[in-house]
Amino acid sequence: MEILWQSQNLTVNIILGLVAIAILVLSSDQAVKRLVGLADYFNLSATFMGMTVVSLATSIPEISSHLTASVGILRGTLDYQISSAVVLGANIGSNVVQQTFIMGLVVFFAGTLYFRRYFLWKSLLPMIGTTLMCIVLGLDRTYSRLDGFILFGTFIAYTYYLYVDERKHYRKEAAPQEEEKEVPKSGREAIWWGVLAVVAMALTVLSAQIALHVTEFVVQTTGIGGSLIGVVTLGVASALPEFTTAISGVRNKEHGISLGTLVGSNITNPLVAIGGGALLSTYWVPRPLIAWDLVWETLTGAILWAILWFRKGKLGRWGAFYLMGLYFVYVISRAVFFSVD
Repeated sequence: MEILWQSQNLTVNIILGLVAIAILVLSSDQAVKRLVGLADYFNLSATFMGMTVVSLATSIPEISSHLTASVGILRGTLDYQISSAVVLGANIGSNVVQQTFIMGLVVFFAGTLYFRRYFLWKSLLPMIGTTLMCIVLGLDRTYSRLDGFILFGTFIAYTYYLYVDERKHYRKEAAPQEEEKEVPKSGREAIWWGVLAVVAMALTVLSAQIALHVTEFVVQTTGIGGSLIGVVTLGVASALPEFTTAISGVRNKEHGISLGTLVGSNITNPLVAIGGGALLSTYWVPRPLIAWDLVWETLTGAILWAILWFRKGKLGRWGAFYLMGLYFVYVISRAVFFSVD
């Protein structure tokens, strides 16, 4: 397969990269659908499912990219600094687009969303906390294996807390009228869905490998910062599974899935993807990620939390336009002031 990305033509590489990203999105979407159906088959509540199983499933592109980059770094087939910049930029870019533009779109389509106070404390505040952790741990411009252990260990502890809380407070409700919800109908079908999910995830890893090699070539040829390319290409593409899942939740009036997926994914991405990748290979941290991306992500998360707190958890269409506007301010400023790593 390696011969596929050995062309020295920039146009050919860009086309190949776009095809790889498209395959990554489509394969991860299939994996998400199967894993969501399996989670529903085992009777998990909507919010818990969104915060854990679905957020992990929709983070497959980010996790796959980090795993691919870390293995490539260890084998010496990928450049340490460029690969670190690309996957970290994609990860953080995905988080920002989710908590601003995609959250805004979800609120716009829903009309109004209501966030419960316990959700602000149990989910939204930890989301902000994980971003702050990434800033502090990245101040020395590296994510070491110890940093990776701290991040990944935090995810294990937080998931266990959510599980205990779920078992303590969850009450099975009468199922609402659902539209076109695909769920395995038997144990044998559930096994088949699991196999399909694994195949789709394997295809996601392969496409991520191609995309990373192409991105490295583009960075070396054009001089554009790897983290910027990660933010505006892989970052946006990686957020599409969360977008489709969140919109599906709104359509089926399962707002717990929508909110849990977007917020849970923003916890999963840094803790599992960055943490797991750093455990494997360590990462170099570009200055723009610490000076702009993570700071912006923290501020927008804190602003959203404050708005919801003072408005008693209510967010309407004016808030949707505000969130979407924040994303465009972020990405334009990033391209103008932080284009080079």
